[in-house]
Amino acid sequence: MANDRLRALEDVEKEIAMVLQCAGNIVLELSKDKHNASFLDRQLIQFQNSVSRVENELSAQIRYLTQVATGQPHEGSTYSARKDCQMALNRAEYAKVKLGELGRTCEVMLEQQQQQT
Repeated sequence: MANDRLRALEDVEKEIAMVLQCAGNIVLELSKDKHNASFLDRQLIQFQNSVSRVENELSAQIRYLTQVATGQPHEGSTYSARKDCQMALNRAEYAKVKLGELGRTCEVMLEQQQQQT
């Protein structure tokens, strides 16, 4: 799962390089006295497609990271289960402490009753 995410980010990096290349080609062509319209059209279409792919993949990555950060269950992570387990252990420990306090209070009350009789 993590390798797939890294590969997807590497692909995004390549697409960004393609975007920059297309933009450079367009600027270079526009700097000429006589423009090649079909070349500009092809570069523009390639530029727009690459930008769209970058936006889509980065949005998907952000959605994934948002899901991970909010603790929602998602494939490939045990964070939510570990968090739930830790919280259960904390509650159990708290209950143990409170029961111990209650037990000591009961013992003190029983001792006081026995001393009075």
